[in-house]
Amino acid sequence: MELDHIKIISGTSNRPLAEEISKYLGIPLTPITIKKFADGETYARIDESVRGCNVFIVQSTSNPANENLMELLVLIDALKRASANDIIGVIPYYGYARQEKKIVPREPITAKLVANLLTTAGIKRMITFDLHVIQIQGFFDIPVDNLEAMPLFAEYLMDKGIKDIVVVSPDVGGAARAREFSRLLNTGIAIIDKRRPSQNEAQVMNIIGEVEGKNVVLVDDLIDTAGTITLGAEELKKRGAKDIYVCATHAVLSGPAIERLEKSPIKEVIVSNSISIPQGKKINKIKVLSLAPVLSETIMRVHRGEPMGLFFEKIFKQIAARK
Repeated sequence: MELDHIKIISGTSNRPLAEEISKYLGIPLTPITIKKFADGETYARIDESVRGCNVFIVQSTSNPANENLMELLVLIDALKRASANDIIGVIPYYGYARQEKKIVPREPITAKLVANLLTTAGIKRMITFDLHVIQIQGFFDIPVDNLEAMPLFAEYLMDKGIKDIVVVSPDVGGAARAREFSRLLNTGIAIIDKRRPSQNEAQVMNIIGEVEGKNVVLVDDLIDTAGTITLGAEELKKRGAKDIYVCATHAVLSGPAIERLEKSPIKEVIVSNSISIPQGKKINKIKVLSLAPVLSETIMRVHRGEPMGLFFEKIFKQIAARK
């Protein structure tokens, strides 16, 4: 397939990332019109022909989640009715992912509901980063490329030349992620044992592993209100940890997050640009790494029908060679 059969469209949730991808691939963003009616309804129109093209829509379903999700659905429907060939959702941050199971009676499984909405609207494939739990891939009856930002973070930390590192999971549920990251960095691992009395509230119970005298890298998929991360960092500092770094793919940064991070003993918070961070939340502690190169390569491989495995094997081999 030639480049004239590929189109890249940006919703309003993360235009800067879409522009980076466009520049990286040398493919201009397809012009669209998005506006709101007086009652808040979303209107979208594709402003040039997409007939027979593979169309990649870049749109994270981040805050405001409902508006960004609805905008994505409307864009998908517009493309389907414009006779696009395949519609691929490039959704770096998949919202509602934390509602992936039923814990108490009469709760929804909203992550599955959103999957149904997207597939019914018409996407044929989804590209995303670090789903809250990988089982969400099974909610879709279409291919889902769940990419990882951890190699990007690993290379960044290697470039900083930090020694005596221990990778720490902020909870038991993230142990597998921390174990994989520790393998990339060839370090030890520790786990924070915490309980959550209610949503967005956490209490540290214990730390499993040795952190005294070590530089700590806390690893998580996202930072929302930053309560879990900052509480964990404070406890790690009490246990004798030296410098504390945080690596989290999705910078949700709700409510008191920025204030908590500013006051915390965390030295640096390393995140990706899966979510566009507003100017008012860009503090000195936050370092943003771009997903555009990986997403651009993924888009071209999907468009050409090439395997993804070889690309990521190359990345992991490059990291292994630096240890």
